[in-house]
Amino acid sequence: MFLGRIIGFLLLIFMISRPAFAIDSVSYETDVRPLLIKKCITCHNTNSPKAGVNIDNYKEHARVIQNGQFWLKVLDEIKTRSMPPKTEPPLSEEDYQKLVSGIDNILQKSLEQKNPGHVVIRRLSHAEYTHTIKDLLGIEFDARNAFPSDGSGGGGFDNQGRALFFTPLKLERYYDAAEKIIQEVSSDRDLWAKVVPFNFKTNTWSQIRSWFMSWFSPSTDDFYSPSQAAEKVLYPFAAKAYRRFLKEEDKVKMLQLFTEAYGQNDSLTNPHRFNESIAQVFKMILVSPNFLYKIEEEPDKAGAYPLSHFEVATRLSYLMWSSLPDKELFDLAYKGKLHDTAVLAAQVRRMLIDPKVKRFAENFSTQWLGISKLLDNQPIVDLDKFPGFDQSIRKQLYTEAVEYFYYVLTDRKNFLDLISSDYSFLNQELATYYGVEGVTSSDFNKVTFPDNRRGGVLGMGSVLSTTSLALRTSPVNRGKWVLEQILGISPPPPPEVVAELTEDKKKHDALGLRKLLELHRANPECNGCHQKMDPLGLGLENFDPSGQWRDSYGKVAIDASGVMADGRKFNGPGQLKELLLGEKEKFARNLSSKMLSYAIGRSILFTDEPALKKLDETLLQNNFNPELFLIELVKSYPFTMKINDFEKRSI
Repeated sequence: MFLGRIIGFLLLIFMISRPAFAIDSVSYETDVRPLLIKKCITCHNTNSPKAGVNIDNYKEHARVIQNGQFWLKVLDEIKTRSMPPKTEPPLSEEDYQKLVSGIDNILQKSLEQKNPGHVVIRRLSHAEYTHTIKDLLGIEFDARNAFPSDGSGGGGFDNQGRALFFTPLKLERYYDAAEKIIQEVSSDRDLWAKVVPFNFKTNTWSQIRSWFMSWFSPSTDDFYSPSQAAEKVLYPFAAKAYRRFLKEEDKVKMLQLFTEAYGQNDSLTNPHRFNESIAQVFKMILVSPNFLYKIEEEPDKAGAYPLSHFEVATRLSYLMWSSLPDKELFDLAYKGKLHDTAVLAAQVRRMLIDPKVKRFAENFSTQWLGISKLLDNQPIVDLDKFPGFDQSIRKQLYTEAVEYFYYVLTDRKNFLDLISSDYSFLNQELATYYGVEGVTSSDFNKVTFPDNRRGGVLGMGSVLSTTSLALRTSPVNRGKWVLEQILGISPPPPPEVVAELTEDKKKHDALGLRKLLELHRANPECNGCHQKMDPLGLGLENFDPSGQWRDSYGKVAIDASGVMADGRKFNGPGQLKELLLGEKEKFARNLSSKMLSYAIGRSILFTDEPALKKLDETLLQNNFNPELFLIELVKSYPFTMKINDFEKRSI
């Protein structure tokens, strides 16, 4: 199928042979479209869009550029000579060169001016809210269970701006959360002392003394009025919570609320009266859009411009720590040093050795792998058939993936281990579940396997169970997962009418899943997709739906051999992973796309191509080193620059 070989690595686009004609002279209408009409549009037109692809829609140069990502896929299909298909006459060498050079030149020309894309203001995700409250107030608050669930955006992550909707119910829950959080802080003497570092007491004598002392020392510890004392508490707290300098209207609003609360609490004595009034303002801060949203200012500027230093600090801290900037980042923003790439690199290195980076390891890896649902109470596999797959094991499987990614990120420093290795992180319970001997600790520690069939994400029970059906494995689901999450290839949608694979137990026991799938894809409409997905999934058939090893499927011995779309053969998960290691370019592009999308909170655009190309090169030239990759990411123009949100400004 046309879209079955969606490009995973786009470097080739910029490395093809010299164009057949000058870049400025290329016209889509006169140089490219006539060839498409002759060779492609017969099958891919409005009335008969084979594989759902309609090239006839693109009649103008501007529309091709507008949907550049689609045309990158078109270009890849032509360059690899996947199109025209073997059933049609091939392109002549002259037509081939004109098409490849023409499309490539049009796309390259459109990327000459860097465009960081639109990033809408983003509400804190549940994980970000949890960690922000922890770092701001020292409170452990479970936002995931306290607030209505969020969806995932186009990039598959819950921090995508256009997926973080705000509803009346969410607003109500945020008010409830602010009440609960501040109540807990005010009830803990040590926590309260961190945000209100003095006991405010006032009487006539202290007011006279403060007034007198202020003539000689403006930094006196006594305060002339409750409002002056409130400023000492509220301004630093709010600046930290809002992740920027306070504006004058912020200060006015806070002091106005404090004054009203202080007046209403006149039945109380200080410091209780003062503390209760401060608490009311703290609650207001926690429900303010300035706290709940990562707001980036939009000055009256045309085109792309750099983010402010505080905005860079916020993007960096929420990427690396899923939380607000710490004092060092805040101070660097205050000094105006976060446009310096050397400073950014130093901060990435510093933040990678901080334990808080495990938050990034968890948030990114579990959403990328699609295993977050292990923590839910919804069934995944049938407990009658797989009784060992209880909530405790689900939690252990989830933790294994997080610990593994964290180790790869900070210690091993090679993202290729995500595909294949001979180790993982297990505790006694999970080791027993996997059938691994010699593990006695309840803590997760690195365990080396005698072979590489289990190491890497493809051998993790978390991935294997969440890509299965309740009663059996699904080679289709698993194969699709490998294509999408490892290689970055999205297979085309299935035909409108698809025959379901039989679930007759007798047939499954007699024939085995491999034979049933072979019969299923005998249909020509199904074979195009299944011949790419099924071998990948069948290579993992030794793992049952709960992620445990097996040698047979019912009465049929497991045959985990397969042939890749390009003819390479393998047998079993170990050899499959070795072949996937040969797809470094595709894996690099997929990892770059996923990580950039996560970092900036939006889906990947065609205009991101130059930045992605550089990220790809960083991985490929540095043995997939996470540190160097993240440094390149935070220096990239989509991360450090922005353009005004035209949708917002047109209202």
